[in-house]
Amino acid sequence: MKKILVVGANGQLGNCIRKIAPDFELDYEFIFTDSQTLDITNEDQIKNFFSENKPEFCINASAYTAVDLAEKEKEKAFAVNAEGVANLAQACADFKTILIHVSTDYVFDGETNLCYSEDDFTNPIGVYGESKLKGEEQALEINPNTVILRTSWLYSEFNKNFVKTMLNLFSQKEELGIVADQFGQPTNANDLAEAIMDIIETSQKTFGIFHFSNYPETTWFEFAEKIAEFSKSSVKLNQLTTEQYPTPAKRPKRSTMCLDKIEEIYKIEPKHWENSLEECVNILHNNIL
Repeated sequence: MKKILVVGANGQLGNCIRKIAPDFELDYEFIFTDSQTLDITNEDQIKNFFSENKPEFCINASAYTAVDLAEKEKEKAFAVNAEGVANLAQACADFKTILIHVSTDYVFDGETNLCYSEDDFTNPIGVYGESKLKGEEQALEINPNTVILRTSWLYSEFNKNFVKTMLNLFSQKEELGIVADQFGQPTNANDLAEAIMDIIETSQKTFGIFHFSNYPETTWFEFAEKIAEFSKSSVKLNQLTTEQYPTPAKRPKRSTMCLDKIEEIYKIEPKHWENSLEECVNILHNNIL
């Protein structure tokens, strides 16, 4: 059986992969690690781990994702999102392992009215985006057998995310202000997990950068509106501008990504974000009850 190493197994994506792993247990052996069992910033530890386990695939679901805190913790962000990725990529190159690395729409500055293709100019406007872009560059330079999946606005029933934060606030507040002038694509991490397994399962391997998210674009305000609708919340939502809700890190105004390439090459058809959101809210609602 082929081995799949999942790095960052306790994060949102890692947990979603763990959830569907039993569906693939006849063909693949999954090795799930967290920062305690495999520290990707420790080059020697990674070398030893790969030497012992020799995985055919490595899914890097680990990341420093504290967008605002990254402005203060630049070294930490780059240690995980750039140097750690370089360490993984080198081990993958040494052991002929295919690396599937998850990146972000924040590699773009958001100053466009169009969707971004994989070949468009990158220009991150914050430390988080800079560190993720550096990780992309390192991965592709060190290990040509790398698939980079840029995704956006990730949420799930696991860990901390916008959907769970909203549901929590809806139960506490009667009124909330939500930013309505930033555009992007909410993505259910369960859909991303399935897309990754689709890529692993196909016999044809095309390496490089791909965009994957749910579609079409929306705003944080419209996203929150749908969360309220699906959870049957009576909270009143008010539209805010980015200027009315300042944050330590700047966010791209429109980081919408084109999804044609992954559909064309890997035959992966992304789902409508509202459908995927409703599934997630139902899961969370049932768990709460």
